[in-house]
Amino acid sequence: MAGQSPGTAVAKPPHAQPADPGDAFVLETTALTKLYPGRVTALDGLTVQVTPGITGLVGANGAGKSTLIKILLGLLEPTRGRARVLGLDCQRDASRIRALVGYMPEHDCLPPDVTATEFVTHMARMSGLPAVAAKERAAESLRHVGLHEERYRQVGTYSTGMKQRVKLAQALAGDPRLLLLDEPTNGLDPAGRGAMLELIARIGAEFGISVVVASHLLGEIEQICDHLVAVEAGRLLRSDTIRSFTQSSQVLLVEVETGTAELADALRCDGLDPRLSGRGLLVPMDGDMTCDVIRDAVAGLGLPLARLEQRRHRLEEIFRDEPVPAGQPNTRASTRAGTEVSHVS
Repeated sequence: MAGQSPGTAVAKPPHAQPADPGDAFVLETTALTKLYPGRVTALDGLTVQVTPGITGLVGANGAGKSTLIKILLGLLEPTRGRARVLGLDCQRDASRIRALVGYMPEHDCLPPDVTATEFVTHMARMSGLPAVAAKERAAESLRHVGLHEERYRQVGTYSTGMKQRVKLAQALAGDPRLLLLDEPTNGLDPAGRGAMLELIARIGAEFGISVVVASHLLGEIEQICDHLVAVEAGRLLRSDTIRSFTQSSQVLLVEVETGTAELADALRCDGLDPRLSGRGLLVPMDGDMTCDVIRDAVAGLGLPLARLEQRRHRLEEIFRDEPVPAGQPNTRASTRAGTEVSHVS
């Protein structure tokens, strides 16, 4: 990619404003419902609260993420329920919200025949900044996203990665307290995704701007977010910290180089309930003696032990139709997912 690398450290923009520490939530919804013609339900009684920081809004394509963002910006009216952003009502105070929030849309919507400087300056003016300040903010934002040297090129000549960074720059140019980023890595190659994620993480950590990242890629969310809101078919599956999602479970992962089936049979005879998972076995812990039972079974069969450890939860498990581990809130629903959330009915 041409221009300054997005990973290069830059000074904090003098106009960046941290979220007001008095705001308990950057956004909150209550029984939010959106129905489209043809009996299509985009949001179905969604109630959620999001605290300052970097929050991942995750769900398959069609889960209602983009609809939620448009309601938060006051661009769509909900059928029922309420939504607030930075303490402001999304229907009554839509103009004030849009002056405080930067929005990066999912789809390519950039005019091809203007330069990045012209476009970002225009968007800064649209947010209410005077001409001189808008031009300064545009330069700062383009420098931050690594496009300072390419700022006078027409946007139509940019690569996909550069266009995504222009969209991020215009979201930053209005001096936002909150960023809403809809699929910010859409269309990027692995290197471009990594650079974009690094930019987003630095915005949250160094600039004090709260960020909501809508994505269907669970691995990306886990890399950069403090909190996670998981939705399916417009309903809330779970809202919690990333640490809570990925904390250690009461399950042991056992891997042997050979003889997995024989080990499973032996453990069942010993009163345990092993379940095949990839190359290993997942064994629910039944007291402090579980490790000793597994060790003795492996030794008794003469099997080469490769791994025995307490397992950590993975984010994709919230989209699987599996029992909720002990001590975890039962706020899941059933769907199919992997690293990429694949389908919503």
